[in-house]
Amino acid sequence: MSEPGQKLRLGALIALVVGSMIGGGIFSLPQNMAARADVGAVLIGWAITAVGMLALAFVFQTLANRKPELDSGVYAYAKAGFGDYMGFSSAWGYWISAWLGNVGYFVLLFSTLGFYFPVFGEGNTPIAIGCASLLLWAVHFLVLRGIKEAAFINQVTTVAKVVPLLIFIVIAAFAFRADIFTRDIWGLSNPQFGNVLDQVRNMMLVTVFVFIGIEGASVYSGRAQRRSDVGKATVIGFLGVLALLVLVNVLSLGVMTQPELAGLQNPSLASVLEHIVGPWGALLISIGLAISLLGALLSWALLCAEILFATARDKTMPRFLAKENANHVPANALWLTNCMIQGFLLITLFSAGTYTSLIYLASSMILVPYLWSAAYAVLLAVRADTYAGQAALRRKDLLVALVALLYAVWLLYAGGLKYLLLSALLYAPGVILFARAKHEQGQTLFTTWEKLIFAAVLAGAALAAYALYSGLLSL
Repeated sequence: MSEPGQKLRLGALIALVVGSMIGGGIFSLPQNMAARADVGAVLIGWAITAVGMLALAFVFQTLANRKPELDSGVYAYAKAGFGDYMGFSSAWGYWISAWLGNVGYFVLLFSTLGFYFPVFGEGNTPIAIGCASLLLWAVHFLVLRGIKEAAFINQVTTVAKVVPLLIFIVIAAFAFRADIFTRDIWGLSNPQFGNVLDQVRNMMLVTVFVFIGIEGASVYSGRAQRRSDVGKATVIGFLGVLALLVLVNVLSLGVMTQPELAGLQNPSLASVLEHIVGPWGALLISIGLAISLLGALLSWALLCAEILFATARDKTMPRFLAKENANHVPANALWLTNCMIQGFLLITLFSAGTYTSLIYLASSMILVPYLWSAAYAVLLAVRADTYAGQAALRRKDLLVALVALLYAVWLLYAGGLKYLLLSALLYAPGVILFARAKHEQGQTLFTTWEKLIFAAVLAGAALAAYALYSGLLSL
């Protein structure tokens, strides 16, 4: 598992962070944002996101440095601070969010091909799902060949997919028109948007999705060549991706009006560049998106397998998920992940699920892991754990952790009741694996506190199931 040949350097860790965050989200950002908010709310939303996600990035950096023994950070922090079930739930939610994101990427990839081959439609036609399934298992067997080899391919695709984005930014900067940008700053011509607060809330889950992966280096902390590189990779990757996201979104709002952007088919970035330079612009973005999605599919296949493997290794998950093949790849974890993706691809076919609905659900599932990571950082600072003789640094880290925690709570509120209930429905079945792991160790399933938490999850899941059955709720 930790052989020298498998160790990842700073460049590989940064590529994992950037590669995980830059998937399909940035290529659909103009339409996703314009459909929910106008310029003023978009700028406010990005300001909130920048502060909140930067605080979260610093939280992951601080925890990586102060708790080096906690490998695969996202779930390990929750477990260390709040017990086994919270640790398991964080791992389970993170894992589901990761493979749901991959389902969304498959849909978006074939929606892009639908521009040129109508048989693929919006990525959820029978032909599209069939081709997505073939690609899924091609990626599966590539990853089985080895973590190091797959990580190298991810570095190459990360560089390749950033180039079209930089070209777009340069061209859009010259095409930017202030009169278009300022035409209806607060969305007054769109009463369905609601007030500015409503607009900011409505765009929040989109911003979360495009930043999922910020914790990528923490997940691979056990494979890092130098532990200090984990925090560096997190912050460097975040700042670079933030700049790309904001520039792509803001410049698009000065190229086409909000109604025009809202009406585009995804990947909307292709249509924006086509609007500026003609058909070759759409082709450039489509090629960049294809490379981006293939890299992101690979990154998330790695992350999904790694999170299950790490939790099984410390007995939070059942031991069968800790099995590695001859190439040191967690094979059983990878098989379980891709079988779930395959199943959800079929559900997408029959429910006509869209890219947007999938990314919203994936975003809602990641909120609990982020919440508990921030809460653990607060706990360390309050208890002065690892802060002996560092009072000033402890106060600074406490402030940053509190900002990250408030941001995570705000995201739960912004996501709304629908996605909270759907998340509960996906969290509840995880108790089967948790129970098996506890049985393998001969331990009691729940503490008293954990029983109350699980009862709340079960109640939410029951409400969601009833709402889905009665047609009051949909994916």
